[in-house]
Parts: sequence; C-alpha cells; structure tokens
Amino acid sequence: MTAVTSPPLADHPLRAALNDEVHARPPEALVAPLMASFLALYSPDGDRETEWAHLVRLAQRHGVRLDGPPRIHLSLDLGAFRLRFERHSEFVRYKFIVTGDDGGPFERTALSSVAADWVAALAGTIMVATHVSVLKDRDTTIHYDEIAGRWFDGNTLIAAEVGDEAAVAVTDFHVRADGFGRLLLIDRSLTPRQMGRMLQRLLEIDSYRMMALLALPVARELGPFLIRAEAELTAITAALGGARETDEPQLLERLTQLGAALESRIAANDFRFGAAAAYWELVQQRIAELREIRIAGQQTFREFIERRLAPAMNTCRTMAQREESLSARTARANQLLATRVDISHERQNQALLESMNRRGSLQLRLQQTVEGLSVAAVTYYAAGLVGYCAKGLKAAGMQLDPEIIVAISVPILAAITALAVARIHRMVARSGH
Repeated sequence: MTAVTSPPLADHPLRAALNDEVHARPPEALVAPLMASFLALYSPDGDRETEWAHLVRLAQRHGVRLDGPPRIHLSLDLGAFRLRFERHSEFVRYKFIVTGDDGGPFERTALSSVAADWVAALAGTIMVATHVSVLKDRDTTIHYDEIAGRWFDGNTLIAAEVGDEAAVAVTDFHVRADGFGRLLLIDRSLTPRQMGRMLQRLLEIDSYRMMALLALPVARELGPFLIRAEAELTAITAALGGARETDEPQLLERLTQLGAALESRIAANDFRFGAAAAYWELVQQRIAELREIRIAGQQTFREFIERRLAPAMNTCRTMAQREESLSARTARANQLLATRVDISHERQNQALLESMNRRGSLQLRLQQTVEGLSVAAVTYYAAGLVGYCAKGLKAAGMQLDPEIIVAISVPILAAITALAVARIHRMVARSGH
C-alpha cells in the first residue's frame, strides 16, 4: 500500500537559522597534552567586516580559502595550529591550539606558532589573554606549592577538581609581564569532547568576569553624582512645603533640570548595568557547570569569583536601583509641584473669571442705563415729530392744540419705544440659544 504524503508546507524564513543556533559554537574535541593561547578582545560590532577580512588573510597564508559572508564563529585547522573564532556582541574571542607540550607547561605557547605581524594587527583591545597548558595525569601526587612556585610566580592558587574529579584546574588570575595569565588543566579521565567543554567553560569564566566588571567604574563614577542629586532633591522637597506661588516656577525649573540629568545618566548606563547582570549570570552558570570538588588548602573557582566579583556586582546593582529610585522620586516631586502650580493657576483663573463677571455686571447695568436714556431720547425726538405734524395740521385749518397733542403722545411714544427695546432683547436672547 502506497503511503499518502501531504503537500510540503513552507518553512519559516528563520527556521534553519534558529534550529542551527542550538548547535552554534560546538566545543573542540581535545586530547592532552596540548597548549592553547586565548584572546578576548573588546571590539564593537562595527568591526565585524575588518575582523573577517583579517581572518581570511590568515587562512590564505596557510593555504585555506574562506568564502561567503562574515561568520560569527569559525573553527579552522591551519596545520601548525588550530584556530577557533567567536564573535559576540561586545567582544571577540580567538583560541589558538597546538597539540603536544614541547618540553613542559608554558615553556612554549600556542601563540608563538601564529605570525606575529598578524596578531599585532588584530582589531580591538585586550580584555583577557591567557596561555593554557593541558597535561595528562601521570598518577602522581600533585604538589600545589611546587606548581605555584614553578609556573605561577608563587601566587596564591585557585584550584579544584572539576568534572566530578575527571580533571584538575589550576590558575591564579594574575596578569604577567607579558600581558598573559596562565591556566593549567590536568586531565585524568576526560573524553575529547569533555576536554573541549571544560576548557571552554574555564576560559569563558574569565571572559565573562572581565566583561561584567566593565560596569564597576561606571558605578563608582555614578556614586558622587547620585549623592549630589539626592541632596538637591531633598533641598527641593524641603523648600516645596513652605514655598509661595512666586517660588514655584524656580522650584519647577530645578526639578526639571534634575530629572533631565537623571534620565540622561540612566540612558547612558542602562545597557552597561544590564549587560553586567547578564555576564554575571553567565559566570555563575559556567562555574556550576565545572562541578567543582574542593582540594584541601586551595580556593575553589566559586569561592574566589564570588568573593571578588559578587561585591562588585552588588555595587553595580545597587547603583542602578538608586538611579531608578531617585528618578521615580524626582518624577513624584515634579508631579506634586505641577499639581500645586495647576491649583495656583486655577485660583488665578477663578479670580479672573470673577473679575470678568463683575465687569460684565457693570457693563449690563451701564447698558441698561444707556437703554433707558435711549428710550427717553427716542421718545423726545418722536414727540418733536408729532409736534411738527400737529402744527402742520393746525396751519391747514384744523382746530388742534399742538402742545396738548404732544403731551398726550409722549407716554404713548415712550411705551412703544420700551416695548420695541424689550422685543429686541428677546430676539437677541433666542438667537443666542
């Protein structure tokens, strides 16, 4: 029986890219002994084309051709060394790997296999630079004091069994005169993929730790500004209680300037503080993935990082919260003062309306007075016309007394004029509705 297949559905344009994202940046399969050199360079995203062109030139030197658009991650075997490249939003990572130990840990570095002029032309500034030595455990006792004195300048070590005792990781988080730190990884029973993941986690801890700490200078610089801003807000709110109407415009101007300064700082610092929180979370995740077991007398990676980095991250978080809180308090004070100003304006408007009402009443009374005078004036002129008519009729032979006729006509004319004025008022009132 033939199976019935439905017509193929169209893929979402991003389906392939989103599906491949979970497979992005796979760890290298590594076997001890080996040496690696790691660089994390602070590099804005705008440098992507320059970085890719630089990688293409390196590949061409070793007979490898790179085609297509710039990629955000790449793994290449260039013969003398292996290269792993990863582009992140703010920084870029390069890892150079050479198999073998060539005489012992840190006697030679993987970076020495890369052309010096190519390394010098890399875009960006160094955030992390680390030389790594991975050794195979020879079932001998590890003497940490000897390791510290021989390869870590006698510094206090950070060391732990990682991967559920499958390896031992040792470092001191110091930068030496050559600009590089050191990481020693002793392999006991790691598979090649486990080795790649473990090394990647250890190097990412250092990368994300440094990127998280970029927010600390911002927080320290922000502290004095917040102290001044809080003092200014306190002074404004204290003055607000006893302020007169004449003081309100000046207080409103001060509050507006304070609010604008705070919003400007928040806009400038928001990304840095948010990024620091995200990097700190990544550091904690990577430490958890190490699955550390304490070595007697040594600090674990978790102890060292949390003791040094957690207070810095708390400072950054506190400064960000103070910044947001002060902005909210300023907005409330601004709203309160604006309410006072609105009430003051309403009182002024009410007084203006009352004054207009008084003027309207006076105008109405004056108009009524004028209307009364107008009735008298019209009556006077109409009576004069009646008098002229009466005199004309008398001259025509009629037996009339003009003065008596004028006297009789005056109240009649006054009544007619008053009624006419009243009718005009009613017509105006109806047209107003």
